[in-house]
Amino acid sequence: MRSIGIVRSFNLAVVPTLLFMASPAAPEPQKTNWDAIDQALGRAGTPQADGVRRYSFPRTDLHVALDGVTVKPALALGGWLAFQPMGANAIVMGDLVLTPEEVNPVMSELLKGGIHVTAIHNHLLRAAPPTVYMHVEGRGDPARLAAGLHAGLAISHTPPASPSAAPPPPLDLDTAAVDRIMGKAGKANGGVYQFTFPRAETIMDEGMAEPASMGTGTVINFQPLGGGRVATTGDFVLLGSEVDPVMRELRAHEIEVTALHSHMIGEQPTIYFMHFWAVGPATQLAVGLKAAVDRTNAQR
Repeated sequence: MRSIGIVRSFNLAVVPTLLFMASPAAPEPQKTNWDAIDQALGRAGTPQADGVRRYSFPRTDLHVALDGVTVKPALALGGWLAFQPMGANAIVMGDLVLTPEEVNPVMSELLKGGIHVTAIHNHLLRAAPPTVYMHVEGRGDPARLAAGLHAGLAISHTPPASPSAAPPPPLDLDTAAVDRIMGKAGKANGGVYQFTFPRAETIMDEGMAEPASMGTGTVINFQPLGGGRVATTGDFVLLGSEVDPVMRELRAHEIEVTALHSHMIGEQPTIYFMHFWAVGPATQLAVGLKAAVDRTNAQR
């Protein structure tokens, strides 16, 4: 009887260990096939520090003027898509720049491809010709999403990717002075000087954290006009409690508020997007814009 008891004790101790040792290793997470997405979209994406990959669709075919300013694509005509890996799948968000005639044909094609349209609206006032901004979102196989988006864009006159051009000339702008006012360094892009201010809190969309590169950060662009003057536009990403203070700050500094609306559906917390426009001395406008940024819960 004693020997039987010893054998039973041995079995109870050893069997779980053997089962543990025999358990198969967890599969490695599948990596996103970025080459397939690049091929489907007809252009190379740009990796971001947070793992997102962004694609640019500048409307270089449009010649838009506003208040005597010829708007550069990087200032306000730069459509984009951002893919965020989600295991074997991905989330895509973006903003397509369209003419009014392109809106519904593009929308129909996107819907056929399983892409959701989350907003359609203006960002600018008095622009000629007018432009419309269509915000999109999709989830699933990234190559399938890219194919659906490409089919939608093909209905528009969005130009194909162009070969790498020569670097643009240096900006006619005292960027050091603007950086000091804004409290951080900007980035030159396509003849425009750009700033992004991520929010301090995490924006969640269906259980996924959406970083600034997915369109949840305040963006401020400056296009130099010579003589220290610039045109500026972009959008503030705001909680409901921040809308009125930021609007008052912008108007106090003679910066136009051109639109207030949503870009997303169902995000937590709910965020609002406030677009703006002004032409004037760069440092003077930077002071007003930084004062408005300071009214938000931006990362410090």
